[in-house]
Amino acid sequence: MNAGTVSQHEHAEGPGPQAAAGAPLLRMEGIVKSFPGVKALRGVSLTLHTGHVLAIVGENGAGKSSLIKTLSGAYEPDEGTIEINGTPLARGTHAAIDAGVAVIYQELSLVNDMTVAENLFLGRMPSRNGFVLRRDADRLARQALAQVGLGNVSPSMPVGDLPLNKRQLVEVAKALARDARILVMDEPTAALQHDDIRNLYGVVRRLREAGMGIIFISHHLEEVFELADSAVVMRDGATVDSRPMARWTEQDLVQAMVARNLESFYPWAPRDYGPVALEVRDLVSPPVVRHASLSVRAGEIVGIAGIAGAGRTELLKAIFGAQKVTRGEISIRGRGVSIHSPTDGVAAGLVYTAEDRKLEGLVLDASIEENVALSSLKALASGGFVRNARKRRLAQEASTRFAVRAPSVTAITGNLSGGNQQKVILGRATATEPAVIMLDEPTRGIDIGAKAEIYAHMVSMARAGAAVLMVSSELPELLGMSDRVLVMYRGRIVTEFARDEADSEKVIQWATTGAGA
Repeated sequence: MNAGTVSQHEHAEGPGPQAAAGAPLLRMEGIVKSFPGVKALRGVSLTLHTGHVLAIVGENGAGKSSLIKTLSGAYEPDEGTIEINGTPLARGTHAAIDAGVAVIYQELSLVNDMTVAENLFLGRMPSRNGFVLRRDADRLARQALAQVGLGNVSPSMPVGDLPLNKRQLVEVAKALARDARILVMDEPTAALQHDDIRNLYGVVRRLREAGMGIIFISHHLEEVFELADSAVVMRDGATVDSRPMARWTEQDLVQAMVARNLESFYPWAPRDYGPVALEVRDLVSPPVVRHASLSVRAGEIVGIAGIAGAGRTELLKAIFGAQKVTRGEISIRGRGVSIHSPTDGVAAGLVYTAEDRKLEGLVLDASIEENVALSSLKALASGGFVRNARKRRLAQEASTRFAVRAPSVTAITGNLSGGNQQKVILGRATATEPAVIMLDEPTRGIDIGAKAEIYAHMVSMARAGAAVLMVSSELPELLGMSDRVLVMYRGRIVTEFARDEADSEKVIQWATTGAGA
């Protein structure tokens, strides 16, 4: 397989025989792009060959999005050239589409009220003499859908009726329907579950085998090593290294992204634990959670592992009062509590941070200040009115404590990076000084540097005496941060491992079968 290369960092292997036979599929050379006060791209160069998956990795703000928007024609570069099959690419999004460039962004661009076929051929429906040829559109749509494993999806159904995982694949089919030769996938698995991710991997491999060039952007390094033929690292608007995947290790890749030694990426350290802060006995929350029991001590970080559908999120929501409980007991700091709503949960000393921060965790069009204060409005009120000075002070303290990067606490939360949004959620969670902090996928969709910061905050919260209960689908994260790992299978906690006993093979075995080897 041919290796994607970066001109500043050519390697001895060079391009493979396919690349030597002619011009590369894509060449971007010396791309510079500036905005007022910011130089987003600083002479970026990269090369992509046919039948190759090139990963672009880097922290938020590294320039990945600016580079992709320049390729797609959304941005016009200040300097540099873009060639496709040796031909200079004209300016504008239509020119990029006509040249075979398709970009699938993390936020899908489908129109939910339109049919699948109308989405696939948006603005280019087959027509004759001014009349849309519906049969032709449906026939071509079925061909594109079949290539991504959606042969059973009707082209005439509204795309909004499809689940998220299938809408993601409709975006890929849309690229195929436009005869794309270069497919850019920006965090394509961020909202997908395990089985959907494996399906998407299969689609990517089939497209590569068919000769498509694919640029794959992901914060999940396991995806990069699983799919990519080579990886380019971006930092501060520049490409800083490029290698075939055989020459990358995870440690090398992370260190290139953040420009610092990561000997202690997971900042775990032994701690003294206090008494049991949370005890759950025989909890039932239909239809998923079945007789689950667990305990977490003050100062302890406990991780919950399990495959999709095991009931991990549902368990946290049931404990917090966001999901109905039909049986079981919950004790906080040794005292039995009755929790029927999130308000009851907060009053009992619990906080819960949702896995989908945009849908459930934050009010995106509200300020940092408003979001931090959401769980503390009662405490901030005096005479029935929330005192703005108290609210501002609370937000400023949380923003400082979690190093939220924003001009001020009046900044709109939706404009922040994923990592900073997660810090706002943690600021709100700790503002109530809870006994138990439940974190559901705390680092989903954030970059490597922000993950390291979140991990450090988790340790700080535990050291301050909070009991931390974490759900994560990333095994390295669970093993690296947990004092104990609980494994959930079909709604039950089926086993637990002390930190020094836990390893990937044991956890996966229990998570997939409900029993040890």
